[in-house]
Amino acid sequence: MATNGCRTGLKCPLYYVLFMIILSTCTVEAKTRYYKWDVKYELKSPDCYKKLVITINGMFPGPTITAEEGDTIVVEVTNNLVTENTAIHWHGIRQIGTPWADGTEGVTQCPIIPGDTFVYKFVVDRAGTYLYHAHYGMQREEGLNGMIVVSVPKGQSEPFTYDFDRSILLTDWYHKSALDHTVGLNSNPFVWVGEPQSLLIQGRGNFNCSAVSIASDPDVCNATRPECTPFALTVVPGKTYRLRIASLTSLSALNFEIEGHNMTVVEADGHFVEPFVVKNLFIYSGETYSVLVKANQDPSRNYWATTNVVSRKPGTPTGKAIFNYYPNRPEQDPPTTPTTGPMWNDSEPRLAQSLAIKAREGFIQPPPATSDKVIILLNTQNKVNGFTKWAINNVSFTLPTTPYLVALKDNRLRNKLHHVFDQTPPPTGYDWLNYDIHVNQSNVNATSSNGIYRNKFNTTIDIVLQNANMINPNYSETHPWHLHGHDFWVLGYGKGKFDPFNDPKKYNLVNPIMKNTVPLHPYGWTAIRFRADNPGVWLFHCHIDAHFAMGMGIVFEEGIERVGKLPNNIMGCGLTKRLINP
Repeated sequence: MATNGCRTGLKCPLYYVLFMIILSTCTVEAKTRYYKWDVKYELKSPDCYKKLVITINGMFPGPTITAEEGDTIVVEVTNNLVTENTAIHWHGIRQIGTPWADGTEGVTQCPIIPGDTFVYKFVVDRAGTYLYHAHYGMQREEGLNGMIVVSVPKGQSEPFTYDFDRSILLTDWYHKSALDHTVGLNSNPFVWVGEPQSLLIQGRGNFNCSAVSIASDPDVCNATRPECTPFALTVVPGKTYRLRIASLTSLSALNFEIEGHNMTVVEADGHFVEPFVVKNLFIYSGETYSVLVKANQDPSRNYWATTNVVSRKPGTPTGKAIFNYYPNRPEQDPPTTPTTGPMWNDSEPRLAQSLAIKAREGFIQPPPATSDKVIILLNTQNKVNGFTKWAINNVSFTLPTTPYLVALKDNRLRNKLHHVFDQTPPPTGYDWLNYDIHVNQSNVNATSSNGIYRNKFNTTIDIVLQNANMINPNYSETHPWHLHGHDFWVLGYGKGKFDPFNDPKKYNLVNPIMKNTVPLHPYGWTAIRFRADNPGVWLFHCHIDAHFAMGMGIVFEEGIERVGKLPNNIMGCGLTKRLINP
């Protein structure tokens, strides 16, 4: 293990020492948990409309990985998609000592080609609620997703109590394929993906079949299919439930609520939250929350659990599930109309929830008092050679054909780096004094690059995400940003343009929550801080599929010389073809 994170003669970073202490104290109890997955397309009807869905062992969503803190997870993935590559990212797992297992095509590995089997092996080093999903092109739209639930070690307890533990995965759902969307986004004239046809709760939705023509195929949409009956969560009156609520939407920011019930937020992205009560939980793609719900309402009836789109003008119907009070029948509809959620364009309650999330007393991990580097990232929509793209500081990101991790680590490619990616680093800021974030820019042209930020190991980095107007006038979108390989401290949110001289004085350095995914609100800014202490190459990107596909991302390298020997199975594309041992 030491050869992967701390080589002889090098000073061990604090994170590595702590990690080894955790492993040593968990030696007796830690287990290795094996999974064997067959990934393939199947015709399914999750919202009553029949289409191709990527399944794992025939399941959609995929099986939940359950483990205990310190366990090793081994997943043997066989790609039976026939004509498509794939890769699977373990969202929220930091991959300490195993950066090659992050599952990010183009960054940490070559894709798994059809017919091949790839083994992911990694340690889940912290209890909490996490995710997994495809990380190849826009493939996440087609399914291939699920949850990871990591419990605290035996003998330890959490700072809250409950009777039962349940998981709910929220997704949006398109009837067109990810390939259709990819071609449209890369066309001129530009073809946007549009709003999803359905919202799924635990893989189930209910599309209005009367909205489609079934003349050519009467079986294409059938509202009586059992697989699209609403998901029912059965509860026992008087009991308290921990609901692990996660979002893997491709586009939509969501609101989730349970009719007549309060929810107490206690965990976010694997970290304990100072509890606060909500009726509506706002959740963005890539986020996970644990909430406590007590079944304390009239037990003679069922209640709606609903999810609705926020931050975009809704073109997608309400997603519905049933909060089923035992012994009522799970299929028994509540006597009320499903809730439609708050106003989609009211950003105030969404910002208020973001500001309310603080680290729980007794579980605060104080951030470094200062940072060594500040990077301000202006998020804009632009044109690159006439094609519509997203850009960061006027640079639209593209992935290389040779993974960064291999190119930077393997000595055989060191003198060929200029053939792999642009050696000019991206800009660390923009002309903040003169740029007006509220208006359309007269020049929307940008450039593209696959250059990366190379951070000095064990330094502290501040990132300020700055939102702005899109090409269309009077509109700014919400962007959920996800950092691979790290948790970060959320130092603050603000409205309008970030002031690098005055706004840092308002940072929360007392009890900031740590997360791996954070929203950037319309016409606002979000500030985060992280330690560049995990050797590897790590993606930081908008978790909206279409936005990342259009260039909304960056890459960090740190401590590459501390990464252990790379496994051969991550190679086989670009310049790595010549590196595979016969």
